[in-house]
Amino acid sequence: MKIVIIYHTGYGHTKIVAEHIQKGALNEEAEVALLSTLEAQDNFELLHEADTLVFGCPTYMATVSAEFKKFMEATGKFWYAQKWKDKFAAGFTNSSTLNGDKLNTLQQLSLFAAQHSMLWISTGILPKYENNNQLEEPNGLGSYIGLMTLSDNGTKEVNMPKGLATAELFGQRIAKITKQLKQLK
Repeated sequence: MKIVIIYHTGYGHTKIVAEHIQKGALNEEAEVALLSTLEAQDNFELLHEADTLVFGCPTYMATVSAEFKKFMEATGKFWYAQKWKDKFAAGFTNSSTLNGDKLNTLQQLSLFAAQHSMLWISTGILPKYENNNQLEEPNGLGSYIGLMTLSDNGTKEVNMPKGLATAELFGQRIAKITKQLKQLK
């Protein structure tokens, strides 16, 4: 099973999250490629051959980053042929504020996948409310549509203590669902 993670990163945080999603998927024995949006635009054939595409970018000004939007628009060359129809898709985003309109970014990513007739994978990770500190638990931001993480642009770290662990769980889920699809074919 082939999974490709396509990401744009501004300060390095989104790439770190992408690497942890990759790590989780590798735990499920998936073949996982990690490509920046620029690399992806030079390797559309690799994306066409993949079973699952995972899209990730920072949330800038309540939307996908401009570089990720360029990637999205570049897929218009083959959109009409529906080359990604019935592939799985998933998404993730990062920003420096607790909410930061990350939901809007994830909705844009899921709509992008829908326009390509892809099947969207949610996080499947219930948030926990132990010790009255939700941010200390997996899926601490309580996002279901896709993965949300939190960082400080002044550091290279993803700040949510369980954010990277959640990314790995999400990667495992993506790989498990991809594997199930492959077995049905």
